[in-house]
Amino acid sequence: MSETKVYQSVGKNPPRFGVSEKLEGKPVFCADIPVENALELRVLRSPYKHARIKRIDAGPAYGIEGVVRVFTAEDIPGKNLTGIINKDQPLLVSDKVRFVGDAVALIAAEDEAAAEQALGAIHVDYEELPFVTDPEEALQEDAPQVHREGNLLFTRKIRKGHVEAAFENCHLVIEKTYHTAALEHTYLEPDAGVGYVDTDGSLVILASTQNPHYDRGDVATLLGVEKERVRIIQAATGGGFGSKLDLNTQGFIGLALYHLKRPVRYVFSREESFLATAKRHPLKMTLKTGVDKAGKLVAIKARILCDTGAYASYGLAVASRAPVHATGPYEVEHFEADCLCVYTNNPFGGAMRGFGVPQVAFAHESQMDSLAGALGMDPLEIRRINCLKIGSRTGSGQELKASVGIGDCLDAVEKHYQWAVTQWRSAGSDPFKRRGVGVGAMFYGIGNTGVKNPSTAQITMDEDGAITLFTGCADIGQGSTTVFAQIASEELHIPIDAIKVIAADTKYTTNAGATSASRQTYISGNAVREAAGSLRELLIGQGADLLKCPAGTLIIDSGFVRETDGEGRKAGFSEIAREAKKNGSSLRFEGAFDPETAPLDPETGQGSPYATYAYACHVALVEADVATGEVRVEKIIAAHDVGKAIYPESVRGQIYGGVAMGVGFALMEEYVPGETESMNDYHIPTCVDMPEVEAILVECPEPTGPFGAKGVGEPALIPTAPAILNALSDALGERIYSLPANLERVLEAGARARRLILKEAKR
Repeated sequence: MSETKVYQSVGKNPPRFGVSEKLEGKPVFCADIPVENALELRVLRSPYKHARIKRIDAGPAYGIEGVVRVFTAEDIPGKNLTGIINKDQPLLVSDKVRFVGDAVALIAAEDEAAAEQALGAIHVDYEELPFVTDPEEALQEDAPQVHREGNLLFTRKIRKGHVEAAFENCHLVIEKTYHTAALEHTYLEPDAGVGYVDTDGSLVILASTQNPHYDRGDVATLLGVEKERVRIIQAATGGGFGSKLDLNTQGFIGLALYHLKRPVRYVFSREESFLATAKRHPLKMTLKTGVDKAGKLVAIKARILCDTGAYASYGLAVASRAPVHATGPYEVEHFEADCLCVYTNNPFGGAMRGFGVPQVAFAHESQMDSLAGALGMDPLEIRRINCLKIGSRTGSGQELKASVGIGDCLDAVEKHYQWAVTQWRSAGSDPFKRRGVGVGAMFYGIGNTGVKNPSTAQITMDEDGAITLFTGCADIGQGSTTVFAQIASEELHIPIDAIKVIAADTKYTTNAGATSASRQTYISGNAVREAAGSLRELLIGQGADLLKCPAGTLIIDSGFVRETDGEGRKAGFSEIAREAKKNGSSLRFEGAFDPETAPLDPETGQGSPYATYAYACHVALVEADVATGEVRVEKIIAAHDVGKAIYPESVRGQIYGGVAMGVGFALMEEYVPGETESMNDYHIPTCVDMPEVEAILVECPEPTGPFGAKGVGEPALIPTAPAILNALSDALGERIYSLPANLERVLEAGARARRLILKEAKR
C-alpha cells in the first residue's frame, strides 16, 4: 500500500547535511576539538566486582608533576546519583563498588602522561564482598545484595485471555529456552568530551552524545546548579547505538569545570569504553507456544529474565518493551508474560539498538519455525496466517487501527523466498557446505513504552526572509538533520538548501528527547512540521493582506507567496517578514508533539504503549560448513514498512547498517566480563562478512506521522539474527538456542549432518 501523492522534498534524496564536510574530513570529533590549555581527565576504576571502600588516599598522586587535582565523591556539590530512569549510579563511588569499572576517583592533570601515572599512585583500601553474576542466583534469598532495596529491580507482567486453559485445547505446544549474550556497542568513536567555562560563567560541554538535554539536567543535578548554568553541545558523533544515552564523560567534565574553571578534555580509550559503558542486556527467555491444526496461534507464555548488571540505566525500559513484543508481529488471543529485570555485579545493561526486541525476536521467530516444521507447514505461510492486520489486538490489548504493514512485508519477500527455497538452496555442490533459507519477522513500537514521549522544535524567519530550523535532536549518523529540513521544506514549499538547521545545542534548542527508540522522524518530525505549518499560515495570511486578495487564492512557491494562476502578483518572504514584524507578529514558531499512548496496567500489562508500529520481514540465505563450523551469510532480503520514506537512501542505509549489526549479533559478538577487554577479544563483522542486501521499502502510511512516516533505526536490525538462525537450522537440521551461533555451536549442531556425510562417503 503506497502513497501516490507527489512531493517536492519528501521521498527525495538530497545531499545529506554535512556530507561534504565528512568526505573532506572536516567534522571535528571531541578528541580533535582544539581547546587551548586543556587539562586531561582520567578516572580510577574499581578492579573488583563487589567491594566496600574503606579509604582513598590520593596524597601520592599530588607528588607527580603535572597533577592538578584528584576528586572523590566528597567533592561532588550536588546529588551524587545519575541514571536514565532510575537514579541509582553514583558518578564517583563513596561506599561500595558494584562492578569492575565503577568510578572511584577523577584525576585532572596538565598532560596525559601525568594523568596516567596518577592512576597508579592513588591508594584505595577495599574490603572485598561476595558477588553475584548469574541473574537466577541473584533472585535467591541468600544472594549477595547489589543494592540495599534488593536485586529485583522491576517486573513487567502481561495477562491477556486464559493461557493455561487455552494450552489444553491446542493441537501442538512447543516450549523452549533461549539465551542471548551481553554485547558491546563498538561505535567508531569512543566516548569523548571537552569543556570550558564561558564568559558568562556557564559550563560548556561538547560531547559525543545522543541526548544533550538529558545530559544538561543530570550534570546540573550533580553540581547542584541551575540547568541554565550548563550548556551541552553535541559534537560530531561517531556512532552511539544506545550507549551514548548514558552519562559517560559529561559528569566528570562538569565536575572538573565546576571546581577548576579551566578547559578540560576526557577521551575514553577503547579499553575504557569496553570496561565502563553500558552493554546490551543478556536475556534468558522461555517461550511456550500453542497452535491449532491449521497453524493458528492459540496461546503464548513467556518468562524473560533480564540481567541489568550493577545499575539500572535503561533496564526498566528494556524489561517493559521485551514482553510487549514477545508475541512477535502475530495475533494471539491468549498471552501471558513475565519479565524480571535483575541487578547483578556484571557491567550495567543499558540501551542498545532495539531495547530488548532483538533478543525476544530470536526466541519468537525460532518458535514459529519450530511450529511450522512440526506441522509440515511452510515457514512463510505460518507467519502469513497469523500476522497482525488492521483491527487486530496486540498482546497488550491494543487495537491496531492503521499502518499495519507486516502482511505487505511478507508479500514483498515472497518471490525472493520461493526462488531461494526452490533454486538456490539445492545449487551447492560441496556436501559439507549445507545451504539454508530462513525467515525472520518483527514489529516494533515507535518511541517510549506507554509513557510521555514529547518533542519540540522551532522555526524562525529573519527580516530578510531567511529561515532557520532549531531542533534538540542529536544526529548520530542517521540523517535526522536532513530529514527535518526535508519536512520543513515540504511544508513551506522552499528548497531544502534554503533552510539553515541548528541542532542539539541546549543554549539555542529546546528538548527533542533522546535519539533512541526510532522516535525522532515520527515524533520530532511532527514537531518540525507543526512549527513549519505555523510559519506557512503567517506567510499566507500576511501575504493576503499585502496583496489584498483572499488567502485561499495564494500558494507558496520558492520564497514567494503568489496567486495560484502563476501569472499574478507575488510577495517575497523578506517583504512579508518586515510587514509581519511591523504589525507586531512573532517570527518564531514552535511545534510540539507527544504521541497518544496509554500506560500498561501494572497487573495485566494491558494498554496502548505505542502510537504506531514498524514492521519488517527478512529472508536470509546462509551456507554453513559442517566440517569447519564456518558460516557465510550470502544474502539478506529485507522488507520494511516505514510508513513513508522521507529520505529513501537514508532508510536503505539504516537497513544496511542494521543487517551488519544483526550478522554480528547472530554469529560472533559476545561480551564476557573479565575476558573481553578490547577489539582484540571482541569480534564484529567486517566488509568480508557482509552479505548482499536487497532492501525493499514498504510504505503503509501512518496517519499520525509526518507525511505518513514512522521509523526504521531499530527495526533495521531486529529481523536479521532470527532469519539467519532459522536459515542455519534449515541448513544443519538442528536448532541453536543460544546466541551467538559461533563456530563451536555450529560444529555441535552440525555433528549429525557431518556424520551422515562421512557415512555416505564410505559407501
